[in-house]
Amino acid sequence: MGTVYVTQDDSFISKVDERINVKFEKKTILDVPLIKIDGLVVMGRASISPAAIFELIDKKIPLTFLTNNGKYLASLEPEMGKNIFVRTAQWKAAGESPQAIHVTQGFVRGKLKNYRHTLLEAQRRYEVDLNSNINQISNAIASLEKSNSIDSIRGFEGAGSAAYFGCFNQLIRVDNFSFNTRNRRPPIDPVNSLLSLGYSLLRHDIQGALNIVGFDPYLGYLHTERYGRPSLALDLMEEFRPLIVDAVVLTAINRRMLSPKDFITEPISNAVSLTKEGLHIFLRLYQEKKQTQFKHPVMQKKYTYQETFAIQARLLAKYLLGEIEKYPPLIMK
Repeated sequence: MGTVYVTQDDSFISKVDERINVKFEKKTILDVPLIKIDGLVVMGRASISPAAIFELIDKKIPLTFLTNNGKYLASLEPEMGKNIFVRTAQWKAAGESPQAIHVTQGFVRGKLKNYRHTLLEAQRRYEVDLNSNINQISNAIASLEKSNSIDSIRGFEGAGSAAYFGCFNQLIRVDNFSFNTRNRRPPIDPVNSLLSLGYSLLRHDIQGALNIVGFDPYLGYLHTERYGRPSLALDLMEEFRPLIVDAVVLTAINRRMLSPKDFITEPISNAVSLTKEGLHIFLRLYQEKKQTQFKHPVMQKKYTYQETFAIQARLLAKYLLGEIEKYPPLIMK
């Protein structure tokens, strides 16, 4: 099953035998064997019993709390992985070290090449002219390879992302949705609402993979240190954003699985979020995407995206430990 999402406000989560049970108004609405759960995400207001928390920790299942519209609140994770050698290598590489520059280039290269791949596929499928934006991304990738500081890498990442989102509206093929610019905190239109929600879910999954491998998810390289921010999780997310979240958002919209009636707008903040029914649809699509199999370009075997989170984390660990010469980001061709 993978990650379990609890979206019903005022529900109660408990452990019954070797299962997680969710009740609302004294009726069971979800009952899942613990052995099938990789993570538990609570969206909105729900209570959880101490016994359930203990069982999740004991079985190394991360528990994350999000708001109804996907804003990250907190997480309760199992004990950090015992591989102190990974964390030592991670800390030694902090700053402007050659290793930090190399992995930062890798994260951004993966993201930008996957952006370019998305646009090339859309250009072929929809017969739209995206050449200008594709060329801008290609130029950012070429400049990235020559950069020798993390600040300059951030600049090329920003330029490539601007080119990608500059034509994102052309990837939307229905009349009742549109995208002008990326906005968040809070998102004020349906497309940005879906993107922000998807990135929050992805952060939960990547952070769990990093924790299992033995990393400190709060020490990153591309993303600067900030209290409470899992910078390394945000770093490793970059190459997955277009492959998983953006793909799910476009699928939900273009295949008319979601419509404007599936969104609500808060009266004061103008924040846009999904209705309960819309949220269930989006979570199902996200979960299905994570279970999609593909041939990993480095490992040359078939894996799901869910499995690939940990694979990329392990490849990052191998590079920092000196076991491989380069960190290979996940790039679809």
